[in-house]
Amino acid sequence: MVYKRVFTIVLDSVGIGEASDADQFNDVGADTLGHIGEYYQGKLQLPNLEKLGLANIRPDAPITGVAVVDQPQGAYGKMHEVSVGKDSMDGHWEMMGLPVKEPLGFFPNGFPEELIQQIERFSGRKVIVNTPYSGTDVIHDYGEHQMQTGDLIVYTSGDSVLQIAAHEDVIPLEELYRICDYTRSITIDQPYRIGRIIARPYVGPDKDHFTRTANRHDFTLAPTGQTDMDLLKAAGLDVLAVGKINDIFSGQGITAGVHTESNHDGMVETIKNARQNFSGLSFTNLVDFDAMYGHRRNPAGYGEALMAFDEQLGELLQELNPDDLLLITADHGNDPGYEGTDHTREYVPLLAYSPSFTGGKSLGTRATFADLGATILDNFAIQANQPGSSFLADLND
Repeated sequence: MVYKRVFTIVLDSVGIGEASDADQFNDVGADTLGHIGEYYQGKLQLPNLEKLGLANIRPDAPITGVAVVDQPQGAYGKMHEVSVGKDSMDGHWEMMGLPVKEPLGFFPNGFPEELIQQIERFSGRKVIVNTPYSGTDVIHDYGEHQMQTGDLIVYTSGDSVLQIAAHEDVIPLEELYRICDYTRSITIDQPYRIGRIIARPYVGPDKDHFTRTANRHDFTLAPTGQTDMDLLKAAGLDVLAVGKINDIFSGQGITAGVHTESNHDGMVETIKNARQNFSGLSFTNLVDFDAMYGHRRNPAGYGEALMAFDEQLGELLQELNPDDLLLITADHGNDPGYEGTDHTREYVPLLAYSPSFTGGKSLGTRATFADLGATILDNFAIQANQPGSSFLADLND
């Protein structure tokens, strides 16, 4: 192996400009990082990402406040998604060598009545809403009704998701999870094939004070084939999952995992991993960018979250050994300066760094997210018939 430990951090939804097929997703003009930079008018301070080469990825389309550096410390590039969707599941699976080729089920007008009736029969509770909705808006508009009646708030979005919201004092978490697990079991195959069933618990006394809790749980389709994580685990390597990685892969290919409550918590756990002696992959998802700020079209909060991450990134960099490799990327875009409230089809940034690097260089535009997983397999000398092309040999001068 070249590197004993590989740390991969997914900045959930931090896209870097419209992908070449953005028109097929009605996302022409989307630019998550670009629009956040414009919003901050030069006050977006990301010194650690900057020195790794973030702005060097697109020097001809500046990210306001982030400078192109003459001698970046990391390798830099961007990746294009080939999966048929732009959901977190699609992006993560593709990174790990399993592009999603069969379209997932989308229900822009709500879910079929027969599915709703099955959920009602199993739960013994009535379903309300059943339409696309913002998660914060739906509990504001229907949360008090839910508390009074015990009904289930079911809603969706532009992604392949069925979300069930309930107040934790009205429907205990165990019951909500059981309902979601049942819903997962009946929506795996066609005609539904829904990517994720998401439990969305909330607390608070009234509509003006409701908040969603960290007890969210994603019931994702199990991977439909072998992932790079499966191969790493089978080779006797550690695969440490931080955040919703465990949910996205349904626990498969993971040797140890930890649930996190926020971006900050996710970085704390990642730094803990850096202080451990292990061989293999530490795989982190930081979901707040997407859930808290992208979907809510909040560029101010999004920028603050990026700057907070950058500060913790500085702490992580201090913990890395010469035989460590850090990979930073994203799974899709979610432009807070764009229309709607859904994910956006964008290129995602790719930054690579090791204390052993003697200089930075461009990795260009990678044809698929699977190049990331192919590089990790290449590092550990694992031969497999997986998609993607390794950029391991291109990382350092």
